Order: sequence, then C-alpha cells, then structure tokens
Amino acid sequence: MDAQNTPEIHAYRLQPEDQIRLDGRLDEDFWEKVEAADGFLQQEPLEGRPATERTEVRIAIDEENMYIGAWFYDSEPDRIKAFQRRRDAELDTDDRFVFILDTYNDQRQAYYFEVNPLGLMGDGILRTGQGSELNRAWDGIWRAWVTRDDKGWYAEIRIPFMTLNFDAKKETWGVNFLRTIRRKNEETLWTGFERKAGIERPQDAGKLHGMRKITQGLGVEAIPYAITSQSNSRFDPEGESTQEFSYNAGGEVNYNISPNLKAGVTINTDFAETEVDDRQVNLTRFPLFFPERRDFFLQGANVFVFAPSSNPNPYFSRRIGLRDFEPVPISHGGRLIGRIRETDVGLVHVRTGEQGGIPGENFTVGRVLQNISDESTVGAIYTRRAMDGDSLPVQETYGADINLSTSRFFGNKNFQFEAFFVGHTPTSFKDTTDQWDRSVRGFRFNYPNQPWDAHVSYREFGINYDPAVGFAPRVGFRRVQPSVTYNPLLENSKVIRELSWQYYFEYLMMMDWRPATVNHNIRFLGIRMESGDEIYFNVHRNFEFLDLPFDILRDGEFVVDVGNYVNYGYSVEASTAPFRRVGGQISYMDIGFWTGRQTSVMANFFLRPFIGLNMTGSWEHSQVDLVEGSFNTHLFRLISSYDFSPWVSINFNVQYDNVTRFLGTNTRFIWVIDPGNTFFIVHNHNWQEFNQRLITMETQSTIKLSYTFRF
Repeated sequence: MDAQNTPEIHAYRLQPEDQIRLDGRLDEDFWEKVEAADGFLQQEPLEGRPATERTEVRIAIDEENMYIGAWFYDSEPDRIKAFQRRRDAELDTDDRFVFILDTYNDQRQAYYFEVNPLGLMGDGILRTGQGSELNRAWDGIWRAWVTRDDKGWYAEIRIPFMTLNFDAKKETWGVNFLRTIRRKNEETLWTGFERKAGIERPQDAGKLHGMRKITQGLGVEAIPYAITSQSNSRFDPEGESTQEFSYNAGGEVNYNISPNLKAGVTINTDFAETEVDDRQVNLTRFPLFFPERRDFFLQGANVFVFAPSSNPNPYFSRRIGLRDFEPVPISHGGRLIGRIRETDVGLVHVRTGEQGGIPGENFTVGRVLQNISDESTVGAIYTRRAMDGDSLPVQETYGADINLSTSRFFGNKNFQFEAFFVGHTPTSFKDTTDQWDRSVRGFRFNYPNQPWDAHVSYREFGINYDPAVGFAPRVGFRRVQPSVTYNPLLENSKVIRELSWQYYFEYLMMMDWRPATVNHNIRFLGIRMESGDEIYFNVHRNFEFLDLPFDILRDGEFVVDVGNYVNYGYSVEASTAPFRRVGGQISYMDIGFWTGRQTSVMANFFLRPFIGLNMTGSWEHSQVDLVEGSFNTHLFRLISSYDFSPWVSINFNVQYDNVTRFLGTNTRFIWVIDPGNTFFIVHNHNWQEFNQRLITMETQSTIKLSYTFRF
C-alpha cells in the first residue's frame, strides 16, 4: 500500500468527565468527539466499490483499557444473519465485525478479534509469512457487548492493555476493520480492500495514533485451577474394570517483564477440558497429523512456527506430555514469549513425570525470529529432549529459516521466498548415520495474488530425519511441487461470482532420484455462486513406487506387493452457503488404488433449527476393491452443541469407525463465569465392539475450575 494513501485515525483519550457504560448502546456523549473510521469499500462482490451499508468505528482509551465502538447500519435489519454464540465458533454463517491490532506497527503480526450480532467473541494471533497464519487458539481476556434496533446492530468492546503485548515507546499502532454482510456475501474493509490484500495482512492496515501513557499495571497474572476426576477402565473387553478417583490442583503464574515480553511458570499442568481429537481412518502408508489442542502449548504458538509452507516440523508440541495419544503427567514448566527490540523470542521448558515404567523427561524449545527490511525475517530454532537415566543420549535439533517478502513486486504484487535447514544429533548411542541423512532443507517461491496465485517449492528430507520433538511422517525423498491457480470474479453476473481453475503437480523422488510419488491434480472447473454455494470438478493421475509391502489395514489381510502403480480418477466437491439453516458439504472420489479401485464419499450435514443449537453429522466412507480382496470403511461423527449464551454452552461429540470398532462420546459443559474464569464438566465414555455387542472400556468424569487474577 502506498504510505501516502494509508488511512489514519486517532484514539480519543477519555477525560475525567467522560462516563462510559459498557452495554453496547453507544449512547455516551463522548463518542461524538471521537474520530470515525468509515468509508468502507468492498472486497467482494465488487472490488473497490463503496459498501452497500454504512459502517463507523471509533476508538477511545484510558490508562488501562482500549474501548471500541462500532455502528453497523443496515437497511434490512430483520435480515441480519446470526446463529453462533460459542466463543471462537466459525463465523462463516453470520454477519460479523473483525478488527486487527498491529501493536508493534511492524506489518508482520497482529491480534485478531471478531464479534457477531449475538455477542460471540473470537480471537487469535495473526502472523504473516508464506501467506497468513492465524492461531485461533489464543484466548485473550476482553469483553464485547452488542445491541440491535431498527437501524442495525452495534458493538461496544473493552480490551485491557494487559491482554496485549506492545512497544510502549511506539505511539502508533496498525489497525484495520472488516464487516461481513452475510446475506449478500459482502466483505467490506476500511483499508486493504483488494483481493490480494485483506484483513489477514497487517501490511495493508491503517494507522492508529495516540497510543501513549498506557500501562499493564503490575503485569502479574495468576491462574490457579482445581480438578477432580473419577474413571473406570478395562484393558480387555472380557476383563474386570478398575475404578480410580483423583483430585489435583495447579496453575500458572505469568509476569510481564516489559509490555512486550512475558514470562510464566506452570505447575501440575492439566488438560482435562481439552476437546477430543477427530478420529481418522488411515489408508495411507504414513502416520496422520493431529493438531495441538492443549492451551498451554497453544498460547504463543505463533512464535514457534517454522517454515510452515514446507512442514519440516522440527517442533511438534504433541511430542510433549502425550504418548500414544495418552497423557503423560507434566510436573512443571516455564516459558518466555515476546519481543526484544526487533527480535521475537520464544522459550519453553517442560518436565514430564515417570509413567508406566518409562522415566521422566526434560523438553526444551527455543526460537528466535529477527525482523529484517520491511516485511522479511530470518530465524533459528533449537530443541532438546533428555530422558532420565542413560538409555538414550540427549537429542538435540537445530534449524534456520529465512522469509523474504515484498508487497511491491512489479509495483503492487505480493512475492515471497522461503528457505530452511534443519538437522539433529544421533537418536541412539549406536547411531552412526551421516549428518546429511539426519537433516532436511528446501526453498519455496510464492506469488500469492488474485486472480493469479502460484508457487514452486523444492525440499529434501534425509532418510534418517527423526527430530526428537518434531514430526516427520515421510522421509528419504526429494520433492518438486509447483502449482498455479486462476480465480477470476465475474462482476457482471448475477448468478456466478467466481470461477476457478488449478493445476497442482507433485514430483517426489527417492534419494537416488528414482520416482516415488507423482501426482497430477487438475481442477478443470470451480464455480462459486453469488449465493455462496460452491462446486468443483477435478481429475487426478497418481504414480506410486512401493519399495516395501504395504499392509493397508495393519491386520495382515490386505497386503500390497512391491511394484509400480499408476492410477487415474476424478472427484466432485459441492457445498451449500454456510449461512443456511440446513446444508452441508459432500465430496465424491473415484480413483485407482494400488491393485484396484477406491470409491470415497465424505459428507458433512449441518442443521440449525434455532439460534444457539448447532448440529453437524459427518460420514466418511471408502469402498476398496483390490486383487487381494475388498473391504469397506466407515467413520461416523455427530457433533452437537447448544449455546445458552456466549458464556454458557454444552457440547456433545460422538464418533465411531468400523476399523477400530470403537464408539466414543465426549460431553463438555462450559461456563465462562467471567473472561478468564471458567468452570468445566467433562464426561467421556468409550465402548469397544466385541462379539457383536458394545462393551464399555472407559468412562471418565472430570470437574475443573480455573480462575484468573490480575494485578
């Protein structure tokens, strides 16, 4: 964005005579004195045209808080879309207000906040690199109040400065605002309205002046918790169950060393309230990736992101405190996360206890990321894993990455270059492998623009790459992977909004340059309707060289022999607009699969009969016919939730698959007493299908209360 055209507003400092009532009505006299951000422009459907409905946003501050007042005028207020109430729920269904705060004004990262007309609050940490990474797991302590009338809807927001990291010497922050009018599928922004820009690019934000004389208080935050749990479990469907009752307490203490650097310690860390993983049926040769869900490891996780587009994964936090999906007790830990001048830093140390005869371990992870030029960074990462005793050596991983980015390529285009290297020490005392074989390296060129989006990447994963605190599902390959996408908008059509074509090519070789996997995926037509409904048609060609026999179901019944396999297929994907009360997504694929053919269906259906109730049913099915035989897989999932308010909700998750024959339910009651103070009741019940009947294998009920005290 041209600096001369960057929009600016000033924060109004509340005076002693200014009285604020946080109720969402925005009827205080002082709001009339505050400079407004207005003149929003469309990103879609008509890029650069004035918004069809008027929006005004104003910002006021006192010493400890930021206050945001937002007016969303609407000519048809009875058609405002609002279904969601639960914090951090996806808002592709609703009208919404989104804003970002680039508190360092460095155009690299920002805090992300969103609100809907029912008072739902969502937030995250936004970081740019090869695209944008939004860590929605960050939960800041803030509050929003909303109201509606015959002119539209309104939001009044308070954000304590203790919730944010910032440079106290800088009086100017980056800021941007987005409003979604869901019934029109209209996205409007204060600035950065181009399709190649947007709310998730701090580079395109405007300026907020007047951020001076603000404080975080003493900067001390204590978050104690108390928990009690009762469980019944058995290891064999025909065995006796054992009962266990436990209680515990622990928590965190955090301290803001400076407004932009926070240290914290944790004792007896517990994650009983964490959502269960989505079950998956694995028909591939490689382990599956399950995302992190535990709060301690998600807070500040954006600092540890390393070459995300290439996925060398030198640090994968699920290697800490989990073993075969079962929790390992964490006795204590500490972290230091923030910024020192122009350098982002992250340091985590965790100590796990002994479990099942396996000794305790110490885990250490360090990350530094230095800002260079306007939009680029260079960084390093280090991990250390040490097990008690002398059965394994200390395992260390080290890496470096560089990200060179510009939004002025050919004048006004985005262009990025990323390169990385990661290596590690021997994994055992008998490990005599070469360092080159215990490392990965690669680079990527990225052209993220609209309507053209393209990239090309190259990476090598050594045959013995196995980072002790990382994740490497496949090793021993060289990979070239280009892709190009063309997404033109049809501004003169009243039916079709966007067309899409894409070519994705992957050429993966073994380390001796022999082809191992070759994929051609062509989207020969994609259509996004004005209504928000979408459909995509794709064709596929796949080549696989199998160097070892592959047992598909890991049961010895369907084993594919060594050889070369070439397969062709097609797929169709369709989805309804998410703001509907009834709808969903469905995809169908028919493609060659080793010695035969695989037909797959993935269907998700949602139902929202009234505000607060959201139900989603999923079915994943594969019909596999091989020379070696045939089999079917089914995975069923039902997720339902009722949100009484943005502060109280109950969620129910049921999952079953016919491969493991496990049926599991997870029920969670959540009461947010006040932002930062939460009460949980969690109940898990798991059954195993045995001799055509379901046997209870485990039940567990947990009650947890956590509270936040700030000074």
